[in-house]
Amino acid sequence: MKNLSTAAISVLDLAKVADGKSLADTYAHSKHLAQHVEKLGYTRFWLAEHHNIEGIASAATSILIGYIAEHTTAIRVGSGGIMLPNHSPMIIAEQFGTLESLYPGRIDLGLGRAPGSDQQTMRAIRGRNAGHENDFGDLIEELKYCFAPAEPGQKIKAIPGNGIKVPMYILGSSLYSAQLAARLGLPYAFAGHFAPAMMMQAFDVYRSMYTPTKDHPQPYVMMGIPVVAADTDEKAKYLSTSIQQAFLGIIKGNRKLNSPPVEDMDKLWTPAEREHVQSMLGMLVTGNAKTVREKLDKFIESTQADELIITSDTYHPEDRLRSYELIAQAKAL
Repeated sequence: MKNLSTAAISVLDLAKVADGKSLADTYAHSKHLAQHVEKLGYTRFWLAEHHNIEGIASAATSILIGYIAEHTTAIRVGSGGIMLPNHSPMIIAEQFGTLESLYPGRIDLGLGRAPGSDQQTMRAIRGRNAGHENDFGDLIEELKYCFAPAEPGQKIKAIPGNGIKVPMYILGSSLYSAQLAARLGLPYAFAGHFAPAMMMQAFDVYRSMYTPTKDHPQPYVMMGIPVVAADTDEKAKYLSTSIQQAFLGIIKGNRKLNSPPVEDMDKLWTPAEREHVQSMLGMLVTGNAKTVREKLDKFIESTQADELIITSDTYHPEDRLRSYELIAQAKAL
C-alpha cells in the first residue's frame, strides 16, 4: 500500500518575496532551500513561471533553474512549470538543451498551458501572437521535435536541443491536461496546492486512458500539495495564515508581498471569503511531524500518488527550512 514512506517528495518554489525583503534576499533563500532539501533527500526542486504578480519572482524560470542547479550537486532541478503557450517551443528547447548540457541528468521540463498571469499581462508577454491560441498538444509535439535527433538535411535545428533528452511532465488542474498526459504517455502533475476540485477525477481519467511509452510504461502521478510543518500543531496552524492571506489577496484582486502570520484570520476575511480560500486550499496540511505523516498518508492512500510536489510558503525563511525538515522526518517515521 502506498504511503508517505513509498512516495517521492519534492519541492515547488515560487521564489516568493516577503515583505521587507529584496529580490536578492529571495533568490538567496531559494538557493539555501534547495541546498537544504538536497541534504534531506528530496527528489527534485521545481520553480514555477509567473508574471506580473506582486511577491512572486520566478518569471525568468530558466535562469533561476540554472542558478539553483549551479549551487546544488545531485537534486533534480526543473520547471513546475514552463507555460509553453507563452514561448516558442524552439526557444524552450534551446534553453533546456543548454541547461541539460551544463547539468547533465538533473534537469526536468514541466509544462503547463496557463499564461501564469492575467489576460492583459499575457498579451504583453505573447506580443503579436497573443490573439493566436496554439493547441497545447501541438506545441508539445513541436517541442519534442526540437529535442529529437536532427534529420538529414534538416535546416532549422535547436542548438543546443536537438538530440538532447530532457524529461517532460504535464502539469494541470483539469481533465484536459489529464487526457493529454495520458495520450502522450507522460508523467502527470496535478495542481492540488491551489485548485484541488477536479483532482480525483483527473487522476482516474489519466490512469484509465494512459498510453504506455518506452520511457514511461506505467502512469506516474504527482500531486501538488501545500504543507506547513512546525514543532507543534498550533505553531503550524499559525504559520499557515501567511498562505491563507496570499490566497485571500488573490480572490480580492489585491496581491501583495508575502505577509507575516496572524493570530486570527477572521479579522481579515468575511465568511464568504473564508469559504472561498478554504476551497482553494482544500488540501492544506499543517501540523508537527507525526500529524503531517498521518494526514499525508491519508491523501496518498486516497490518490495513490507516486510523488508529492510540496509547497511550504511560510513568511520567515527559517520556518520554511524547518517545515521541509519536519516533512522529511515525517517520511521517515
